[in-house]
Amino acid sequence: MKKIFVISGLLALTACVTINIYFPAAEAQKAADKIIDEVWQLKNSQKTDTGKTPPEQAPETQPAESK
Repeated sequence: MKKIFVISGLLALTACVTINIYFPAAEAQKAADKIIDEVWQLKNSQKTDTGKTPPEQAPETQPAESK
C-alpha cells in the first residue's frame, strides 16, 4: 500500500512540470515574414506555371475603420 502512495506521489510531481520557451519577438516576426514571402512566391509560381490562377481562398476581410 505504501508503494502505491509513493508511486502516485512521484507521478503527481512529474505531472506538474512545465517548460516555458520564450522567443524574441523581433526574430519571431522575421521568421513569420520569411514564411509569408515563401508562400507568396509559391503561389505566384503556380500562377505562371499553369497559366491559370489557383482557386481563391476565403476573401480577406479588412478591419473596420475607427472614427
